[in-house]
Amino acid sequence: MNLFNILDEIEKVDPEVYERLDERRSVIKNIASFGSKVAVAAMPFALGTMFKKAYGQSTSSIVSVLNFALTLEYLEAEYYNQGTAKGVIPSAQQSYIAHITADENKHVTFLKTVISSLGSTPVSKPNIDLSGGNGSGNGPFKTALTDFPTFLAVAQAFEDTGVRAYKGQAPNLLGNKVVLTAALSIHAVEARHASAIRKLRHDLGHSTTTRPYIVSSASLGNDTGIAAVNGNYAGEENVTQGGVNLSSLAATSVVTAAFDEPLAKQAVLDLLVGSFLVG
Repeated sequence: MNLFNILDEIEKVDPEVYERLDERRSVIKNIASFGSKVAVAAMPFALGTMFKKAYGQSTSSIVSVLNFALTLEYLEAEYYNQGTAKGVIPSAQQSYIAHITADENKHVTFLKTVISSLGSTPVSKPNIDLSGGNGSGNGPFKTALTDFPTFLAVAQAFEDTGVRAYKGQAPNLLGNKVVLTAALSIHAVEARHASAIRKLRHDLGHSTTTRPYIVSSASLGNDTGIAAVNGNYAGEENVTQGGVNLSSLAATSVVTAAFDEPLAKQAVLDLLVGSFLVG
């Protein structure tokens, strides 16, 4: 069993493997004497302990983030699938929405596959109430599957929230660049969905103030015109970036539109659990 060969193979998929174990010079020095100190029969156990220390904690954290993302994707996929099945989408927009629906279903499949490949179990699809009524079916958006303007309004809130949620979890994926890259790829697609839904609402005359990007006022991040989703846009009115207050450079609407704000995991769960996700 040649440890250097093993590490060389791991380095091909994780260039930082030496740094995870220790500084490169120390790893090479210690491994040179590793074989003489550990009995052959104990080598697999010793190696398992070594790599668990290097990857165990980060993998657990990454799986937690991925399962959180999977829960959000379950919700979005269910929304578009049900919207399509219920016939709320007019024929002129069906092709447009079909692309978004296909993306969301692919995101679900992808995340389940990645979580399983990490040796973990994907979370099950939660109980979902698309009316936002926590299982009553009589929530504030109970007409979302029968009224197309409402369907698009809720879709806009879902997509904008999804973009902010993915951004909020990016720092927790820094330990695995492969997963981080994949998550950022989904984040970019969710942003395109958000812009697409926003433009559609504007072009159809459902909202004269909605633009393909979020435009906040000094006191309110929410530009959807729907007070019930104010929490989904909390913080979007921020005009300070990297410690620099940009309010003197342009109007608040311009400054806020130039930046997007992350949304913490707990904030997202507080918004969804007990409304769309049946608690």
